[in-house]
Amino acid sequence: MRIVLFGAGGQVGRELSEIAWPKGLALLPFERQTVDITDAAAVWRVISRSRAALAINMAAYTAVDHAETEPQKARMINALGARNVAAACRRANAALVHVSSDYVFSGEKRDAYCEADAVSPINVYGQTKAEGETLIRNELEQHIILRTSWIFGARGQNFVKSMLRLGADRPVLPVVSDQRGCPTAAADIAAAVVAICRRIAGGDHPWGTYHFAGAPATTWDEFATAIFELSAARGGPRSRVEPISTAEYPTLARRPANSALDCSRIASRLGIEAPQWRAGLDAMLSQLLAGPVRQLVAS
Repeated sequence: MRIVLFGAGGQVGRELSEIAWPKGLALLPFERQTVDITDAAAVWRVISRSRAALAINMAAYTAVDHAETEPQKARMINALGARNVAAACRRANAALVHVSSDYVFSGEKRDAYCEADAVSPINVYGQTKAEGETLIRNELEQHIILRTSWIFGARGQNFVKSMLRLGADRPVLPVVSDQRGCPTAAADIAAAVVAICRRIAGGDHPWGTYHFAGAPATTWDEFATAIFELSAARGGPRSRVEPISTAEYPTLARRPANSALDCSRIASRLGIEAPQWRAGLDAMLSQLLAGPVRQLVAS
């Protein structure tokens, strides 16, 4: 089975491009510089010429704050671009695995969100991701939408790298303590996507929406504390985390107070368990702290 990957330059896209795929699955990765999903004709050319039976869409506009001032750009990629991929898949009779976000939810629920909960995004980024989901569902039956959250990995920019970079210079770091979610290692997401692709290739078609995120749910300050604990054990930055409120750290885009994801459906239906984020963090830091911390943000 030939599989086209859009967004190969992102955190998860790089993981998918570099891991060993199972026998019988051939990945064809494309970065944005090669194929821009906002170009419907370009997307169709790639899928049709490659004779792909499956597409993975990792391409996304992920700058949450910038999206508030560039709503049309965010929508072009997250919503209309996603529709372009789905439309090309329908035309080619191919399936689609699309990655979405916890930010499609408002954050007002006290418990973890399940797939059946109504979406109600509170920022532009979340709105465009929610619209992308709707457009995919309207366009293509044979799809899987995989919602995930708080992605971190050795490649690209993320919260873990920001903490290490800032912690190299500052003994104390203020970090928001009243936003709750699920950190998820990019490598774990990649492994889940591969498992899903194997099922599809094997004739199992579990179409629909699933949640996949790290466990247990935590807060940004608790996550940062774990980062510095594991970093210090390796001789890396060891800043003390000072919990602060969201009101003390204003951002252009509002963030949901609770975006924890209930991952029981993907476990029961596909046998894919929620990974422990601390294990993923430990593996990431083992890789990152093998080199100079100053170089972390460049990769």
